[in-house]
Amino acid sequence: MEKRISIGLIREEKQPHDNRVAFTPRQCQWIMEHHPQVAVLVQPSPHRCFKDEEYRKAGITLQEDLSSCALLLGIKEVPPEFLLPGKTYLFFSHTKKKQPHNRHMLQQILEKNITLIDYECLVHPDGQRILGFGFFAGVVGAHNGLLALGRKTGAFSFKPVHTCHDFQELITHYFGVKLPPMKIVVTGSGRVAAGVLEIMGLLGIKYIPPEEYLVNQYAYPVYTQLKAGELYLRKNDKTYGRADFHAHPEAYECRFLPYVTVSDVLMNGIYWDHNIPPLFNAADLKKENFHIKVIADITDDTNGSVPCNLGDSTIDDPVYGVVKETMEQTAPYLPDTVDMMCVSNLPNELPRDASQYFGDQIMKYVFEELLKEQSTMIENATIAARGALTHHYAYLEDYVHPL
Repeated sequence: MEKRISIGLIREEKQPHDNRVAFTPRQCQWIMEHHPQVAVLVQPSPHRCFKDEEYRKAGITLQEDLSSCALLLGIKEVPPEFLLPGKTYLFFSHTKKKQPHNRHMLQQILEKNITLIDYECLVHPDGQRILGFGFFAGVVGAHNGLLALGRKTGAFSFKPVHTCHDFQELITHYFGVKLPPMKIVVTGSGRVAAGVLEIMGLLGIKYIPPEEYLVNQYAYPVYTQLKAGELYLRKNDKTYGRADFHAHPEAYECRFLPYVTVSDVLMNGIYWDHNIPPLFNAADLKKENFHIKVIADITDDTNGSVPCNLGDSTIDDPVYGVVKETMEQTAPYLPDTVDMMCVSNLPNELPRDASQYFGDQIMKYVFEELLKEQSTMIENATIAARGALTHHYAYLEDYVHPL
């Protein structure tokens, strides 16, 4: 007989409150029907995108005390004072790159004898990440980029995504929308780019190959997509290899510059780290031929692949302007500035859909691994086990115990 196991969905306590959740009410129902040995308990929350009542109607138990649960699932980091000793947690801990603001939390996890499995570290055998909200970041980021262009030019208007109940309502908002001619350049080929392309399709924006996009004019809206192999080439032999690029980004040069002269909007979904050359430099912004009016920096690295990303904006106030000559922040929608959309929590604008998508991925690829006595996938994503760093994450020792 299989042993019974209780799983708890914790309330998000980190400020500002995240409104997403690991499983929707329907998904909790499905889990309990298909895995009779599993009970799902939900901690009540006034902020969650699915109301307590929706869980109750689905027959899911709501209770404050989750101390009976073996596994606790959240989304964002858990403030240390809310961590229950001796439990196993799954959430995005943002500790694997030694992020300074989460050091105290990881110290407390070790002190309280907690096992931490990080969603970000769950990967398929080929190293591809299993879980992420990138698709809905791309959807919302693309919409917000176009909304900003509409406001800047006065040519069309969109409503903010967060005023829609869900993705279906957003799609309905696009019925009958006729956009003016514009050129959009999309970077990247991962989940973020897939979300951007979804919006391009829904709005009937036509794909043009890069070489044609650079030289032709169009009487209707168009986009092109630049994957890493089109954006970055080795300086010495003009080739691209994915593994080589990630290992030696400094040996590559960026080929983006011609696109700043012909594009109205940049939707940036490219992977970046500090050794990778940016798409353009501050000096390029000052040139007469810098034509881009709006940048939706969806991957959102401050001073990263887009040097005029001066920091995060918010869902309520998503766009700021940048003066091209001085790189100073200013009001959005002015005539001669570049407008920046740099919201770091874009999926929170479509939390119901983002949560369902996320829960689906857990159910398909992770859930049965979690129920096993031993799983390599889970082991590789476990940062701390019963109060000690695991051997995969031993490099965090000087982060949790600085001299």
